Amino acid sequence: MASRKDRLMSAAVRAAKQAKQWAIAATREADQLLKAAKKRAETIERKRQLKKRLQQTARVMKSAGKAAVVAGVAAGIAAARAELNAGRKLLRGKKR
Repeated sequence: MASRKDRLMSAAVRAAKQAKQWAIAATREADQLLKAAKKRAETIERKRQLKKRLQQTARVMKSAGKAAVVAGVAAGIAAARAELNAGRKLLRGKKR
């Protein structure tokens, strides 16, 4: 059975990997949006495609932001736990 520290650290790593994947997807969407925006949006169909691309990019950016927040929280929790446990180990060593 994995210890609490191992579980927290693995959760932090998983959250960071997920945030990285979402960030990569967000940059890909932003590149596609820029490419679509450079074309002239004269026809109704092109305007519709551009609007669809904008909405899709917004959804991906929102998901990337949420993943980054989750990764930050998981890393913060893991760091706080590690700091607390380090202090306890020092106290235990002094008592003996």
